[in-house]
Amino acid sequence: MDSLTDFITRMPKVELHVHLEGSVQPSTLLKLAERHHINLPARDLPGLREWYRFRDFDHFIEIYMTISSCLRTAEDIELIAREFLAGQAAQNILHSEVTFTPYNQFLSSGLGFHEQIDAVNRARAWAEERYGVSMGIIMDIPRMIPPEEGLLIAHWAIERHGDGITAFGLGGPEVGNPPEKFQEAFDLIRQNGVPCILHAGETDGPESIWKAIKTADTRRIGHGVRAVEDPELVEYLKDKQIPLEVCPTSNICLKVYPALEEHPLPRLLAAGLFVTINSDDPPMFNTTLTNEFLTGAKAFGWNRDQVKVFYHNAVAASLLPAPQKQSLQLKMNSFEKEWGLVQ
Repeated sequence: MDSLTDFITRMPKVELHVHLEGSVQPSTLLKLAERHHINLPARDLPGLREWYRFRDFDHFIEIYMTISSCLRTAEDIELIAREFLAGQAAQNILHSEVTFTPYNQFLSSGLGFHEQIDAVNRARAWAEERYGVSMGIIMDIPRMIPPEEGLLIAHWAIERHGDGITAFGLGGPEVGNPPEKFQEAFDLIRQNGVPCILHAGETDGPESIWKAIKTADTRRIGHGVRAVEDPELVEYLKDKQIPLEVCPTSNICLKVYPALEEHPLPRLLAAGLFVTINSDDPPMFNTTLTNEFLTGAKAFGWNRDQVKVFYHNAVAASLLPAPQKQSLQLKMNSFEKEWGLVQ
């Protein structure tokens, strides 16, 4: 396991399901709150770290919305994007496709959409130059908002598609907020050639996944683990090879499954589904992408070959152009040569 631990820690990685606002560390939130004179539930870093500790879904949402309320300026957005990308680079995550919800900041502080995207793009350019890592933005609709607001967000995404924004998503509480609530927005998005990548099949069952496919022709499924409850859906996902963005620790924290040993990930793999591994909201779930691989290897007995499959799956499922995908595949080949795994 020690050799596998070293292999996982050092290997190149790609992440497809991680939230920008949900990646803000307690130290950064404290900095933002002090900058804008905002009172937090804790006044120092140890207290804030304790407050961050996962309790339940309502508390998770409380943290998430507190973070959004502290993002008041374009400089704040650029700060969290830079810190996120530096953290990804430290894990040798070469490319990330990151869910971002600018509507929350627009609603809480009036921060303009274009200002936010410009700020993220400055951070992207900085990270490319400094670390050689890349990032695409999946801009999403929070499910709780009215349909007409979802349509507004769709117009935003279309305006900046190809300029940082690579896809359009749907996040937030599934139950009571089905994708068809935003059918008009998804129709407009698809007419304008923007790929859709929806969260589905996490806190709601297989029907949520079917609806994501039928409503938006989603390219990937954010989570999707509850597909195992519907054999017909499993066969469909296998046949179409629709990638699943699986986030094991998140699923356990949110009580989708009681323990990692009861997670359906081994069944998804055994059924021939296209699986990628991701961290979701790392500091809130006390994890990282590296940790997801390490805990998965320990719990499910993964070896190097299985870990490499997850990497190659993530590259293939990314929205990168073919030349960049090939470059990422070659980087894993080079890493394997360093380890003497290929001639």
